[in-house]
Amino acid sequence: MTKTDSVLGTRALNRATLDRQLLLKRSNLTAQAAVEHLLGLQAQNVKPPYYALAARLDGFRPEELSTLMADRAVVRIVTMRSTIHTHTADDALTLRPLVQAARDRELGNFRKGLVGVDLDRLAAVARDLVEAEPRTMKQLREALLEEWPDADPQSLAIAARCRLPLVQVTPRGLWGHSGQVALTTAEHWLGRPAEPVPAPDATVLRYLAAFGPASVKDMQTWSGLTRLKEAFERLRPQLPAFRDEHGVELFDLPDAPRPAADTPAPPRFLPEFDNLLLSHADRTRVIPAEYRGRSWVGNMVYATFLVDGFLAGVWRLEEESLVIEPFGKLTKTQRDEVTEEGARMLATMHPGTSYDIRFGTVVRPS
Repeated sequence: MTKTDSVLGTRALNRATLDRQLLLKRSNLTAQAAVEHLLGLQAQNVKPPYYALAARLDGFRPEELSTLMADRAVVRIVTMRSTIHTHTADDALTLRPLVQAARDRELGNFRKGLVGVDLDRLAAVARDLVEAEPRTMKQLREALLEEWPDADPQSLAIAARCRLPLVQVTPRGLWGHSGQVALTTAEHWLGRPAEPVPAPDATVLRYLAAFGPASVKDMQTWSGLTRLKEAFERLRPQLPAFRDEHGVELFDLPDAPRPAADTPAPPRFLPEFDNLLLSHADRTRVIPAEYRGRSWVGNMVYATFLVDGFLAGVWRLEEESLVIEPFGKLTKTQRDEVTEEGARMLATMHPGTSYDIRFGTVVRPS
């Protein structure tokens, strides 16, 4: 099935990826089913997962995801790329073991602060601490420092986060609530053990369903894992293969949708750190080359919006305004469509609150 003479152009890849990401048309999936299909939502901050689902689901209300989190059906946990994701409970107990090797490699960056520290013992001590009661990172640092007074406090806490599947307990992450980050293990929070480290094959298929067509390097970029070529080779007999315009081999699922390149793609408002923009080695399928690096300045990452399926600018909410800042010139029709989509987003995320919608100064490259 691995015929590789079919070439998928940038727009064809764009439309296929938008379809898999539920961004070509809004889906009727439940919030839980969408989080599962998307293999989690980037969740560096509390609000992005909610905005991510608002862009993708028909009839979504923030309370739906918040209730799932309160009921422990979804959790906030460090997984891919050492970043916090909102995952279903099942995925937290399977994807975290899958990427554990990457978290172990991450510890190498902190070895100078962990001289003389038995990491197995540290994991056991940290587990006892956070399962006795949820701990903040500060509390965890201080408690571990009592055991290893000569170690670097920050390195001790990071080692615990790398070695253990720590989830952020509620009320952190709930819509309309606040709360500092307090941690316990996924097993303790969810009341069941994590799965053994799985082979990556099943996750390869799920990744293609959510982000394909994609290369081996694309999935490695998304997951933070290395040496995934063997898994793709095992699956090769059942996967059709294509080439992009640069000759890179792309794999896909046999029955996955690959819409025509001229399929209409309506505007969408995405949160900062949306996985659409982060999950491929070659991001030109959604980020035009001239706009690369435009959605962040230093450590500040902006929420973005799409026009015709591609990154087109950034947006923010001010006191009483939705400010939209395009990178380039929009036609009148595009401005009207972006405004309409902005109004829909506001009605979903902030019902009963009045916002002006205005176009701001174009963001210039830093």
